Amino acid sequence: MLPITIRPMSRKDIPEVLNIEQASFPSPWTEGMFLQEVRDNRLSHFVVAQYEEEIVGYAGFWIVLDEAHLVNLAVAPAYRNQGIGRQLLMVILKIAINKGAQKATLEVRASNLNAREFYQRFSFKPVAVRKGYYHSREDAVIMWREDLKEGNEDSISGH
Repeated sequence: MLPITIRPMSRKDIPEVLNIEQASFPSPWTEGMFLQEVRDNRLSHFVVAQYEEEIVGYAGFWIVLDEAHLVNLAVAPAYRNQGIGRQLLMVILKIAINKGAQKATLEVRASNLNAREFYQRFSFKPVAVRKGYYHSREDAVIMWREDLKEGNEDSISGH
């Protein structure tokens, strides 16, 4: 596994994060959206994965009452399939638990089978579909994990 450091996202990370975002999603977030999350949104928690001096991934979620709403997770194409996404998800789930989250939710493109399988390894279950959710009019699969606080290390680590 690649030796990475995961730390809170800062404003100076946004240009590198945008490169990953644009390489990862058909309707990428903008610089302003990330800036608002880092600077203005008190419910928002974003982290970056850093390898040497390079940002190689990031993830973020919002805490709403006792729920963690995972809003973004991506790894730079050159660094995928090296466990970085897994490490990012583990870290944000642990942060969410420490912030009082008891359950977690996310939306994922219906066509993104790799992402859906990835989240299912962490005990997220598909529960509904949002028709035409994305700008492309593609459906989103809503996934939930109801038992964050009751989970053991294996359920957080995706085993």
